[in-house]
Amino acid sequence: MKITKHAAVTIHYSLTDQEGRLIESSFEAEPMVYLHGTEGLIPGLETELEGKVVGDKFDANIPTEQAYGEYHDGLKQEVPLEAFGDIEDIVPGMRFIAETEMGQRPVQVTEVKDTVVVVDGNHPLAGQALNFSVEVMDVREATAEEIAHGHIHAAGGCGSEHAHEACGTDKPGCDGNGGCGCH
Repeated sequence: MKITKHAAVTIHYSLTDQEGRLIESSFEAEPMVYLHGTEGLIPGLETELEGKVVGDKFDANIPTEQAYGEYHDGLKQEVPLEAFGDIEDIVPGMRFIAETEMGQRPVQVTEVKDTVVVVDGNHPLAGQALNFSVEVMDVREATAEEIAHGHIHAAGGCGSEHAHEACGTDKPGCDGNGGCGCH
């Protein structure tokens, strides 16, 4: 089966920057599983995967605009320390969800000063072209439930009774954060 819209795809990949430094790799861990055609991957990599089949291996250089986009200085700002409430020990690298004029946005702490915290709303890889080495491990038709929810489900399915019992939640279906309950 070829990778097309709504295929459930399993890949191994390694990601390097333009200087060849390894950013991350799945080859020594679990492969990545995603629903093709639902914006679960950066646009450039999803385009490269279109039409591939199990066993295909390829390298792809994804330009900045097809990866995480350009870096925007306006997404970096200083926030008063008081805005973090009771949170103690704020350190660079911590991530928060910030309320902005454009709704909720993930931000990362880049610097902590005496009375302010510098946060950055850019993706950590914004402004960079990225290099991928990919191996297609599996391609199957997604279930109707996976297509309806916009992501692949772990064994047991979204809303699986035992899966929710295992994590202590009685919430059926999707959690609204790209996952289903706790799995």
